[in-house]
Amino acid sequence: MDKPRRVRRVQWDSDRIQDLRRHLGLTQRELAERLGTRQQTISEWETGMYRPRGASATLLSIIAERAKFKYQASISPKPTERP
Repeated sequence: MDKPRRVRRVQWDSDRIQDLRRHLGLTQRELAERLGTRQQTISEWETGMYRPRGASATLLSIIAERAKFKYQASISPKPTERP
């Protein structure tokens, strides 16, 4: 019987998002353009009003890895599993 797979998911909090953006040397507007979202969305993430979900969180992870941005990925169970 196969073991349940674990999916790597980064919990992108406001500080981590702002650190990534600064590491890239981008403004909020420039990061928003790369992600295909609004500058206001980036601002809301950086102030902690909201957190990126789904495709946005995945894109942030891809951008971070390509930029060699150091971050800690947390391991989360698949949505169908119970922790």
